[in-house]
Amino acid sequence: MSVRAPQQFLCKASQQRAFFARKPVAVRATRVASMAQLSQDELKQQAAWKAVDYVKSGMVVGLGTGSTAAFAVDRIGDLLASGELKDIVGVPTSVRTYEQAKGRGIPLATLDEQPKLDVAIDGADEVDPNLDVVKGRGGALLREKMVEMASAKFVCIVDDSKLVEGLGGSKLAMPVEIVQFCHLYTLNRLQALPEVAGCVAKLRMEGDAPYVTDNSNYIVDLYFDTPIADSQAASKAILALEGVVDHGLFLDMVDVCIIAGKEGMEVKERPAKK
Repeated sequence: MSVRAPQQFLCKASQQRAFFARKPVAVRATRVASMAQLSQDELKQQAAWKAVDYVKSGMVVGLGTGSTAAFAVDRIGDLLASGELKDIVGVPTSVRTYEQAKGRGIPLATLDEQPKLDVAIDGADEVDPNLDVVKGRGGALLREKMVEMASAKFVCIVDDSKLVEGLGGSKLAMPVEIVQFCHLYTLNRLQALPEVAGCVAKLRMEGDAPYVTDNSNYIVDLYFDTPIADSQAASKAILALEGVVDHGLFLDMVDVCIIAGKEGMEVKERPAKK
């Protein structure tokens, strides 16, 4: 196998209970364990370790990007080193994850070499009750979406600070990856879309220069005062603009969402498609 480098809305306790109580018909939920007194990082680790239970020897695994996904990558590396997992191939979603996984001794490939994955494990920036999510605040949204769309199962891992009643509800960024050419033109067209009315569009910066993704693109972050009224319509309208590469709305993609909170860990599953 050749190896190549690939290119807050914090819920209060009552709000968290309301989210867990709200179980749409299409989502099956299971409470797992009590984890009182754990820090946010410890909650992330608990969710990540639970997600790695879906990884079996011989699998091709999508490796997500971000602080929560990093715990899963480390866990896979540990299990490979101990011999509890064997013959794993990882497909990383960013240069950062590639470097982490390579350092942990995880054999790696790209989608060119492994176009069908058994499972992908990644975090999210927002999760709504239907298991639709916002991703990409770490800048890896395009590769994340490509890898997760190629996976038979997408396991999303979050702590309960990521729960929202509607996407955009955290009032933090919903990222859109765009080409560099005439980026202000694209930014202004994004902000003017009726489907995202009321949003504020800002070019993501890194110091004094625009942030550049692993794919040599820019990111425009959309900020909402209220949740997006129709995420499906917003998705289609954003993608229809010339100059847009992709966006951070991951709709109808998550198969399993593991949510770790101080009141316990919950596993929500989307029924298998017929």
